[in-house]
Amino acid sequence: MDKTIQTAAEAVAQIPDGATVMIGGFGGSGAPIELIHALIDQGAKHLTVVNNNAGNGHVGLAALIEQGRVDKLICSFPRSADPGVFVAAYRAGRIKLEIVPQGTLAERIRAAGAGIPAFYTPTGFGTDVAEGKPVAVFEGRSYVQERWLKADYALIKAELGDPHGNLTYRMAARNFNPVMASAATTTIAQVSRLVPLGGIDPEHVVTPGIFVSALTEIPDPAQEEDLNRAEAVYP
Repeated sequence: MDKTIQTAAEAVAQIPDGATVMIGGFGGSGAPIELIHALIDQGAKHLTVVNNNAGNGHVGLAALIEQGRVDKLICSFPRSADPGVFVAAYRAGRIKLEIVPQGTLAERIRAAGAGIPAFYTPTGFGTDVAEGKPVAVFEGRSYVQERWLKADYALIKAELGDPHGNLTYRMAARNFNPVMASAATTTIAQVSRLVPLGGIDPEHVVTPGIFVSALTEIPDPAQEEDLNRAEAVYP
């Protein structure tokens, strides 16, 4: 039952070419920078990545895109604070983009974790994001059918974790991480502090260990915004 892995490199070693990978975070909040950089070092390519945005600067997700590892991005905000890497790749035809409204993105991921293959939402009706999707009318209003969104792997960031994989999050870093953990076949978490079994009050567990396949301790995790202010580039 001990799911702890010694290093981020070992944790992502199994991710193959062509995998669909969810990456937690809302901008830099809750983004698993060390796991993303380990994935860059590992070399997996032709990835489909699900994230809230398209990365910033030249670290984290932006660095993964800059290294040519991502074939398709599914996200809500491809134009964030410093999206230059993604914009260049998209204009050059090196990456495909699927834009999903943010609430719909979260619900598609949550639906996958809950075993719900499809649901209806009014968001996007009459716009390009609804093109080709079934539409139904409920109580006089038109709703678009959206499908669940699953992944082979999820890379997430948590605050506390125990050997069974139970997790808590720090404030806003919770964001997409819990739902992504439930929607992936294999979830890999980096935690700021690994505690013994019983070290997390059961009432405080946000992501139960049943959703987590492996976790590794990163005691002083990097923050995307700090790296970008320092004009860091990875690798």
